[in-house]
Amino acid sequence: METSRPDPSALLQKLQADEKRQKRGRLKIFFGAAPGVGKTYAMLTAARRLYADGVDVLVGYGETHKRSEVAELMLGMEILPRRQVEYRGTVLGEFDLDAAVARRPQILLVDELAHTNAPGSRFEKRWQDVEAVLEAGIDVHTTLNVQHLESLNDIVSQITGIQVQETVPDSVFAQADEVELIDLPPDSLLERLKQGRIYLPDVVARAATSYFRKGNLAALRELALRRTAEWVDTQMQSYKDEHRISRVWPAGERILVYVDESPLCGRLVRAAKRLAVGTRAELIAVSVETPDSLRLSQEDRERLVATLRLAESLDAETVTLSGRSVVDELVRYAQTRNVNKIAIGKTIRSLWKDVLLGSLVGDLIRRSGEIEVYVISGDEEEDPVSRAPHPRFRPTSPWPAYVMAAGIVAACTGVDYLLFRRFDLANLAMIYLLGVVLAAATCGRGPSVIASVLAVAALDFCFVPPRLTLAISDTQYLVTFAVMLLVALLTSTLMVRIRDQAESAREREKLTSALYAMTRELAAARDFEELIANGSRHLRETFASSVALLLPDDAGRVKVPTEDKMAFEVDPTDLGVAQWVHDHGKMAGRGTGTLPGARALYLPLRAAQGKVGVLGVRSEEADGAFAAKQLYLLETFANQLALAIERRRVLADTQQAKLQAETERLRSALLSSVSHDLRTPLAVITGAASSLIEDRTVLDEETKRELTRSIYDEAERLNKLIGNLVFATRLEAGNVSLRKEWLALEEVVGPALTRLREALAGRPIKTTIRRDLPLVQADGVLIEQVVLNLLENSLRYTPPGTPIEISAWRTDKTIVVKIADRGAGLPQGTEQRVFERFYRGTSASGTAGMGLGLTICRGIVAAHGGRIWAENEPEGGAAFYFSLPLPEAGPALPSGDS
Repeated sequence: METSRPDPSALLQKLQADEKRQKRGRLKIFFGAAPGVGKTYAMLTAARRLYADGVDVLVGYGETHKRSEVAELMLGMEILPRRQVEYRGTVLGEFDLDAAVARRPQILLVDELAHTNAPGSRFEKRWQDVEAVLEAGIDVHTTLNVQHLESLNDIVSQITGIQVQETVPDSVFAQADEVELIDLPPDSLLERLKQGRIYLPDVVARAATSYFRKGNLAALRELALRRTAEWVDTQMQSYKDEHRISRVWPAGERILVYVDESPLCGRLVRAAKRLAVGTRAELIAVSVETPDSLRLSQEDRERLVATLRLAESLDAETVTLSGRSVVDELVRYAQTRNVNKIAIGKTIRSLWKDVLLGSLVGDLIRRSGEIEVYVISGDEEEDPVSRAPHPRFRPTSPWPAYVMAAGIVAACTGVDYLLFRRFDLANLAMIYLLGVVLAAATCGRGPSVIASVLAVAALDFCFVPPRLTLAISDTQYLVTFAVMLLVALLTSTLMVRIRDQAESAREREKLTSALYAMTRELAAARDFEELIANGSRHLRETFASSVALLLPDDAGRVKVPTEDKMAFEVDPTDLGVAQWVHDHGKMAGRGTGTLPGARALYLPLRAAQGKVGVLGVRSEEADGAFAAKQLYLLETFANQLALAIERRRVLADTQQAKLQAETERLRSALLSSVSHDLRTPLAVITGAASSLIEDRTVLDEETKRELTRSIYDEAERLNKLIGNLVFATRLEAGNVSLRKEWLALEEVVGPALTRLREALAGRPIKTTIRRDLPLVQADGVLIEQVVLNLLENSLRYTPPGTPIEISAWRTDKTIVVKIADRGAGLPQGTEQRVFERFYRGTSASGTAGMGLGLTICRGIVAAHGGRIWAENEPEGGAAFYFSLPLPEAGPALPSGDS
């Protein structure tokens, strides 16, 4: 076993992860390819064995699907009662999360991990319930089908033609501590379907001709097997990392192909793909950035990027590494990814270059250890990636740089001419070395090499006797010149390398900053219009191009949204190209091999849940085409934009779902309240009216007046209830306009007490309002309604004869009004709930209101910029407070007695 010294930061992360894992419960998933393979049966069978061994097992949620053999497995084990949820007139039984956590079994069984909970549950999905149980330190056994994994949702839809709505994030599956595959051949599964052991008889025929076709089941089975194998491979890799094992374990086939700027790499990638297909292996295309690669020409860089794009089109994973040695990085990465085969192209250099400069193939074979190395020549057919000739020499700097380098050497010669009679020859050579460094820092590699040669020649010609000739009288100067030339070349090479590295770092930093800025602004966008504007602006600035974002409508036809104000005009021809890109999920348009006649380049916007639109980019350059490296970056930016659009849509869908759930809840509450509160006055009105109609001749005048009075009173009560309901709705919708005026609190408290004079009879009323309180700017009618509602609330929920206190005082920026009673007070935890619509407590008189009075108070106070709250008094009873903001300046109160 090969071991190495652990990385301290990695060791710390491992310790933290282990500590978190110890506190968290263990998750075991019984994984299957389709319904009916026996996941629930296998889970319950394993649970019964544990139960027989004395393990505390609790069936949190078990779905029998009306199969007796499954129900029999639950007999004897404790079953958690389901939480009853009423939804659209139907009572649903859901998993009771709180009861399960309070019970704290050793193992909790929860069937159907992908289930969607009924509205009103704490979490929307059952897998979120399971996460909460695991965080509580309880082990969970659960079941899951492959079609419910989020990343496979589109693939399953393509196979079966059915879009699965309930999904589980792949991260939940990846974090499972144990996965047990429940496998069943398609023929056996179809036989179970025919026997009615999966669905009821009336569903079997339809299922057999749609989802449960034999081909579908075979494909789903392969997906389940592969996904399980990936999970096992991840577990094996984690074990190797934890035990610091660098040796490759060839448990699965994984091939790494090395690509560089060579014109033959396109052939190499295709040959490696055939090798991967033949061995059913995963293919990884790797390029390595070394200091030498920084000197690549633009053409070579374009060829390398094109090769990587070719590898991506062949479904290979592409990776770019950085390091000083290609062989070291390839071997290190191969060991990290558990690669057991490396494919590399044959060298095209001559033998003497391999002997002098070293052979990449030879070094890789010597260093690879147990990893197999395949040396491949590739295809014989012409490769579009390698059509361009690879020139033997290409100048790396423009000719003015060479002139400048020669000028620097000439300047150094002038300085040495002034100093050579006072200094030794070695000191004069230092001046030339300084010039070489300056040339390397400012002119580039070629000019620095020329400067090194010219510096040695100038030193010999001008200052070594015999002067003004290249002849050397003393052979010791040959050593001086050789050392000086070598030092100059090394110095210039290092300076050029540092400069190239700094330039490359600046370029990467610029692109990274642009990508980070775009991602940050997309995440912070408040609405869809701002998201589109931010994304388009960053693309225009980074790529100096015009941008158009095309999004699909309900029919799947792409078009430029009205929110994109800066988009370029897309003509009908280009619109057809964009539609093709959206339908096929491939790049097309200007500068590509597909529909190149378009005015712009169009890229598909793909996210986790599928295609979200098309990005059109029109270059401002003369040829209108993008280089290969720019295309690579464009795809990266497009991916970030696609993810942002998907997040915005998911957020909108979530908000819409919450709105629908809230609407449904309010509708149910409204119907319940209307049926309860409006039925009583309507019954009284109906009864009194029918008595007047039927018994008009036998009723005396007094009785008639009482019945008429009852009709009037109940009609007034009904009118008030409906008025409160309409007013509360207008308040929450923001449709109430305030008629503010300067007023004193006495002007609203007094009329409210007057209107309730009869109801307040027999109750002690204590009012404490200071006369020096400033005026407030408010709607007097609405604030009077607030006081009136609070007083009615105190009357309704306190015994007759108990006192009510009204007080007001000033703080720094507000005036606070308090209305307190001496009743039973508010139940603990309901201090804020009492302001919700239709919330009603237990009335002291036995009759509660409609639950809108305090809601109206909250809406009115909020419209004035204040706040309202409730507290229990220490000496008993409840106190309701509301505050109104004081303006910075207001009219003064009139002086004098009043």
